[in-house]
Amino acid sequence: MRRTRFRRDQRQPGCRLRLREGGELMSWFELAIPTVLEHEGGYVDDPDDHGGATNYGISLRYLKKQGADVGDFDGDGDVDVDDIRAMSVDDAEHIYRTLWWDRFGYGDIVDQALATKVFDLAVNMGARQAHRLLQRACRAAGKPVTVDGLLGPVTLGAVNDLPATAVLAALRSEAAGFYRVLIARDPVRRKWQTGWLRRAYS
Repeated sequence: MRRTRFRRDQRQPGCRLRLREGGELMSWFELAIPTVLEHEGGYVDDPDDHGGATNYGISLRYLKKQGADVGDFDGDGDVDVDDIRAMSVDDAEHIYRTLWWDRFGYGDIVDQALATKVFDLAVNMGARQAHRLLQRACRAAGKPVTVDGLLGPVTLGAVNDLPATAVLAALRSEAAGFYRVLIARDPVRRKWQTGWLRRAYS
């Protein structure tokens, strides 16, 4: 199955923002994806991970939900653990670009560090949960948005109106708290505590 590969950004390192045709500032997927890939790593098949085998952070459970059009990387007509093993980094980036970054509009978060953080958390804990934490962070920073997990224009407006450093600090705290609750509810997850908290505060 042939897939389009995304051309990496050719601009100079340190460039943090881009513009839409209308002049609005946006953040870059190409600057965000290395963080996700670094945190997620390569192929893992941990029996304690309910998502099953994963590669570059994409689980077998998630890939099956997307169907063969997205996840049949070995071309045998189904989606199974062999496709997780066969997945290339370009395949993973394609999924993250189309089904995460573009779908949820993370490029509309103007601050690059904050956009990267929300994206990275969404991959690890699920988009809806990450968006709820972002909304809680906005409330902590002074914008009383509704905490519904939907990253719509009201939430994005609040995120972009607030000082990014304040939202980012609050989001890190919210993420750490969320991970601690998960561990308290299921002690088996304690083995991931160090990595989760490092990710929360990064």
